[in-house]
Amino acid sequence: MKGIPPIRSRRGRRRRRPGKLHADKGYDYDHLRRWLRRRGIRHRIARKGIESSTRLGRHRWTIERTMSWLAGCRRLHRRYERKAEHFLAFTSIACTLICYRRLTK
Repeated sequence: MKGIPPIRSRRGRRRRRPGKLHADKGYDYDHLRRWLRRRGIRHRIARKGIESSTRLGRHRWTIERTMSWLAGCRRLHRRYERKAEHFLAFTSIACTLICYRRLTK
């Protein structure tokens, strides 16, 4: 959360933090909830043993599906490139190919 760059918005100044955070049961800790609350970030974290994480599914599945598409690219699955610029370039190419395939369907 600390490493997120400022978010550009259409109006007003840039936001320094996201407005809401969705997380699964792996992040169900009181100290994390307090940390988010102090920073004014609303959180939606499923509680262990109380709540099912299926309600978070519609938000999480989008991310997990995208990550699985990227994992399908062998060169990105294992980081063969030593330089970060090269890895970022291959990630951009993979995202372009994924978008192209989705649009042509």
